[in-house]
Amino acid sequence: MGFNGWTDEALRFYEGLEADNSKSYWTSHKRVYDEQVRRPMEELAETLAGEFGEAKIFRPYRDIRFSHDKTPYKTHIGAVIGGTGYVQLSADGLAVGAGRWRMEPDELARYRAAVADDHRGSRLSEIVAALEKNGVEIQCHGELKTAPRGYKADHPRIRFLRCKGLTSWQWWAPEPWLHTAAAADRVTAFLRTSADLVSWLDANAGD
Repeated sequence: MGFNGWTDEALRFYEGLEADNSKSYWTSHKRVYDEQVRRPMEELAETLAGEFGEAKIFRPYRDIRFSHDKTPYKTHIGAVIGGTGYVQLSADGLAVGAGRWRMEPDELARYRAAVADDHRGSRLSEIVAALEKNGVEIQCHGELKTAPRGYKADHPRIRFLRCKGLTSWQWWAPEPWLHTAAAADRVTAFLRTSADLVSWLDANAGD
């Protein structure tokens, strides 16, 4: 069976989990999670795989070993698509992202050198400007408070130099289209729109 969106029951499941993040709630609603939340995500992953690559759906359990927050369950379901894309459903709606959330030291060094380069760095600025013009948010992860060592604080692309990760991001509140196959069209359009950013990061921060 193909992807046909998420039901209102899936959203109500997460509303309830936010209010009662307990094992008893999870156990009594596990069927809803399996059938109305996870299964549609698996179907969406199959829909996207041909163009964007295989997906990894994250486990619903939080790692609470080193956290002050001991609630056991995530209040969203998330999946990485092809290693560079991300899809998330919660009671707040649907969100998608693309790029590199965290760069390893060697990747970060290559990334910063490319950002500082007039030709490659200017191209990144053009890509970001086009995304933002289309209503896509650009997120800087692990942002430094000052310029990284070896770079000037007044560099024209200091905005990007201070990032340890760089992604595009878009979020939609629940609307009728979320309950239909059109949700896959939204995700597909976003990932295609973000392709230039992903390609730039792959070329300039990847192996």
